[in-house]
Amino acid sequence: MLLADDHAVLRDGLRLLLEAQHDIKVIADVANGRDAVRQVAQLCPDIVIMDIAMPELNGIEATRQIHEVCPSAQVIILSIYSTSEHIFQALQVGARGYLLKESAGIEVVNAVRAVHAGQRYLSQKISDSVVNEYILQRKVVEVKSPLAYLSPREREILQLVVTGKSSADIAKVLYLSSKTVETYRSRLMKKLEVSDIPGLVKFAIQHGLTPLEPQVPPSANSTI
Repeated sequence: MLLADDHAVLRDGLRLLLEAQHDIKVIADVANGRDAVRQVAQLCPDIVIMDIAMPELNGIEATRQIHEVCPSAQVIILSIYSTSEHIFQALQVGARGYLLKESAGIEVVNAVRAVHAGQRYLSQKISDSVVNEYILQRKVVEVKSPLAYLSPREREILQLVVTGKSSADIAKVLYLSSKTVETYRSRLMKKLEVSDIPGLVKFAIQHGLTPLEPQVPPSANSTI
């Protein structure tokens, strides 16, 4: 399995907890969503434990891309966010589990085993009413989130913009021209009805697309 979280202490703690189990092996850990997608493309692990608010690429978009590069990889979201919007977004992009960080511990082990066995696993602190609401929403209409109006590429550019990257920097990361990046940025700002970069930053924080804290360098990956 692979661990993706921008906090090295949490990654190390999860690795110790999981590798203490006889039937679980951690083959890599990364500090941002883009590296998670790259590692999954190379290693195609059975399970990925993914934070939502990470630099470079948030956990929701990373989960979407992971299912493209390795459809068999099952993602479990481990997050501080317990709102219906975050849970809905995670389930809609294919996450098979959703855990709250405050309940991390043996529940993580239970979630990994359940998802590996083909089951869905939601944190015990996520109420039945949230799950029922999600099922109802899926039957009636797509959840109305401002992010639903953005394309996957626009969401990627949104996150890179709010981390302070210039159009030229983003163009290099995504292999696009600067002009194309600026067109995407203008379009997404219009869709979100935001007129400036501080407004985009506020939006990204409110929707859990970017962490509030300074980032720490990733720990070294290990493979089996």
